[in-house]
Amino acid sequence: MSNTNLVIAVLLMVFVLVTGPTSFIFDTFTTTLGSYLQNIINMSLRLTPFSRETWIGAWTLFYWAWWIAWAPFVGTFIARVSRGRTIKEFVIYVMIIPSLFGFIWFSVFGGTGLHLELFNAANLAETVKEDTTAALFLMLEQLPLGTIIAFIATLLIITFFITSADSATFVLGMLSSDGKLKPTTRVKLTWGIMQSAIAVVLLISGGLNGLQTASIVAALPFAVVLIGMCVSLLKALQAEDRERRQKEKRQRQKLKRLLEEQELAK
Repeated sequence: MSNTNLVIAVLLMVFVLVTGPTSFIFDTFTTTLGSYLQNIINMSLRLTPFSRETWIGAWTLFYWAWWIAWAPFVGTFIARVSRGRTIKEFVIYVMIIPSLFGFIWFSVFGGTGLHLELFNAANLAETVKEDTTAALFLMLEQLPLGTIIAFIATLLIITFFITSADSATFVLGMLSSDGKLKPTTRVKLTWGIMQSAIAVVLLISGGLNGLQTASIVAALPFAVVLIGMCVSLLKALQAEDRERRQKEKRQRQKLKRLLEEQELAK
């Protein structure tokens, strides 16, 4: 299902790119990517100590903490599916390609939304103020076959939730089964039922904000753990490199002895 989701998502993106303001989207992609690369250090370290602006805290810092809180789950899943891959392959397929796809995705959908707001008076900004979830569908309705595309987008969101939940049950099953790479169906089913029940309770009680706050609080101590993991990874790579060099040295010495023995035998 994950592969199907990606195919549908790419097709949806291509449809919006072709039927939307294509030239404006390409201009947006080039300009924003260049600006990002030019200001990445400045934006990464940017805070607002001399003003009372809350945007940095509500967006940049919030999502940093949010993803740090997700790191144990996402990291475990990625490590599982990346087993047997080289570091080069991991960097390319887990870091570079998804980041590039993210740039393209936001340029297509964000660029289309901005174009509609700036030049077509679609009033997307007013819609976002009232309900952020409705902006996407309002934007899609401005395109050809808008109703059908909005329906497909809804199905895509649902299937992405399903695949994410499936991945979550897989990771939780691994963690609760002494690290088994293939947890039993019963364990995954148990976690799936628990996740569904918790989600229903939170939706009914309106406790999602509390859950988000708890996740952010948990991210702070885990940030220290991440730093330690980075140091450990560096040491492990250095140790592996030393071992590789020593192995190559032993092989060269062995080959040298064999050549010397052959010379003596002559």
